[in-house]
Amino acid sequence: MTARRLLPMGALVVLALPLAGPVRAEDPDTNPDTPDSTSAVEEAAIQAPKPEPPAKPRPVLEPLVPELAEAPYSLEPGPRQFQHKINISPSFGFLGSENLYALRVGYYPDSWLGYEASLGHNPGESVHAVLHTLSAIIRRPVAGRFQPYVSGGYGMIMVFPGQSLNASPVTKNALALGGGLEFYIRNDLALRADVRNATVFGREKDRDGVVAYSYLQETVGLSFYRSVSP
Repeated sequence: MTARRLLPMGALVVLALPLAGPVRAEDPDTNPDTPDSTSAVEEAAIQAPKPEPPAKPRPVLEPLVPELAEAPYSLEPGPRQFQHKINISPSFGFLGSENLYALRVGYYPDSWLGYEASLGHNPGESVHAVLHTLSAIIRRPVAGRFQPYVSGGYGMIMVFPGQSLNASPVTKNALALGGGLEFYIRNDLALRADVRNATVFGREKDRDGVVAYSYLQETVGLSFYRSVSP
């Protein structure tokens, strides 16, 4: 074959190479017939974040008095109802010039009359005392949040000397008279302020007869009310 005939054939080969494109090795990852290949839908499912499990609902605290759930600070219309109710009243205050911590528990057999037991602790520096009384509460129920009352009772006070005093505990009679005022936050809860005069009867050394000592008792606290079956 002459050179004149080879030149046209070489030109055709050069022109045919770009049209054929580059020859690449078969990629097994892109071959659908390969068993290890993964489709685009499966890849998207693998890469997509897994949905989080639904959050557990938080426990709902039920109110102590279910009927107060919708309007917790409302009051029933008309005068307050005290009959067949008990009340627990923790409080703090003063007995004379010393601190006083008291706990009172009462029961109302009638709307205007109640009986209340009280236990108070007076932690003094040189001596400390425990005052317990049983009182009658007399009130006239009215409408509204403010409820006044008067009280009177009898009890005993036990005085315990401190370690600095070489003396025995002393028990004396006590008479408490006074009154107070309650401010109702809702039907079963009230703020309570109480003022009483505690008269302690005792004797003095080298003196005949009974001597009365007067102490002012002032406390503030809470009153929790619950109904009980008659």
